[in-house]
Amino acid sequence: MSKIQDAMFQDIRNKDIFEQTQRYAFEYLESVFDRNVYPTEAAMHDLSKFDEALPITSTKAEKVLKQLNQYGSPATTATLGGRYFGFVTGSAVPIGLAAKNLGTFWDQSPALNVISPVGSKLESVVEKWFIDLFNLPKHTSAGFVSGTSAANLCGLAAARYRILQKNDWDINEKGLRNAPQIRVVTGKQAHSTVLKAIAVLGLGKENIEWVDVDNQGRIIPELIPDLDENTILILQAGNVNSGAFDDFDGICEKAKKSNSWIHIDGAFGLWAGAVEALKHLTKGMEKANSWAVDGHKTLNTPYDSGIILCADKEAITSALHMSGSYIIESTERDGMFFTPEMSRRARIIELWAIMRYLGKNGIDEMILTMHKRAKQFANEINQIPGFSVENDVVFNQVIVKCNSDKLTEKVLSNIQMLRECWLGGSMWFGKKVMRVSVCSWATTENDISKSVKSFEKALALIE
Repeated sequence: MSKIQDAMFQDIRNKDIFEQTQRYAFEYLESVFDRNVYPTEAAMHDLSKFDEALPITSTKAEKVLKQLNQYGSPATTATLGGRYFGFVTGSAVPIGLAAKNLGTFWDQSPALNVISPVGSKLESVVEKWFIDLFNLPKHTSAGFVSGTSAANLCGLAAARYRILQKNDWDINEKGLRNAPQIRVVTGKQAHSTVLKAIAVLGLGKENIEWVDVDNQGRIIPELIPDLDENTILILQAGNVNSGAFDDFDGICEKAKKSNSWIHIDGAFGLWAGAVEALKHLTKGMEKANSWAVDGHKTLNTPYDSGIILCADKEAITSALHMSGSYIIESTERDGMFFTPEMSRRARIIELWAIMRYLGKNGIDEMILTMHKRAKQFANEINQIPGFSVENDVVFNQVIVKCNSDKLTEKVLSNIQMLRECWLGGSMWFGKKVMRVSVCSWATTENDISKSVKSFEKALALIE
């Protein structure tokens, strides 16, 4: 047995480093809901402690963990807390953290059933849960990927495969050279991950047929061009700024008649379909062919967790297919056929645990509460002179601006400097705005009021 091998077996047997990690984790959880949302200048400076050459000799495990905790923990952004409103970044439901921790020790990769029977089983179960929760076609398949960036890529890859296959063109064998033209139609405020997927798949951003949007960022249905069976129509469940939803019911009905492929980018917004009081926002979404959604946003699974849902199993498995003489397929689910990756962690463990823990009613209550907190934010900020809300708060997004672009920028900078809450900026119809994304289970009424006061304080620092 080698020296380093013996040391690692000792770490397993003694369990000291795991108890040390657990102690650090508990200390972090006890403080994260009350601490500053963004790291202090001192914490950022101390990150320089990691600037070192790779050691020649091995380091004691306890020392490695101590360095991580001492200089890493203070330099984290408190996204687990209730006052982080940037980048639609959700918190993590406690059971999800616990399940992910257990899954880390299992170290499973559900590419094949034979590699991880439990991973395969949980993916099969959660696939059925999604079909039921979102009222999707019974034959819908799910792939569990890193996020909506990957999910959008998978959905559009399936669309590309099916459209070209109907034109007697095998994309896997022939590639795109001389392939029949595929049309891509989407709204002018499509998310950048959609554009990335279009570029990566060789469909060409210059070929997009853009459709104008209304003052909430929704596609104007009457302006959608005539569609055909060679068209991919991309719709949006939750505009990244306003949170608005396209009119799925009417638009999908028209698109289905032309036999177009309909893909819905629903990173955070698709979850409205699981809430009784909000599901009117996603009415008709079941008429689409594919849907992309995140777990780590609205459902508050730990990072990373995305899902591609596709009503055309053959298209998605053909688009993402791989083979090899060493592959051992089973009669059960082999997850590698529904994702671009073979080697991936079993993120399904915490996704299953959270959905099992919450149930339909718990999911409904948690997400509806986020909506209520967003409405509270809009109502309270509207009472403060100098601020205005620029969108209809239909889900979890609030767009706020001041009387000028310059003032908005200064106020945003001050809010970030105060560290009582954190959010980012954006552009909304040519104006600089502040974007508030309420997507944490931990956000309380007091968190909202405290954050609004930080806005007020940030403005007062300028005046």
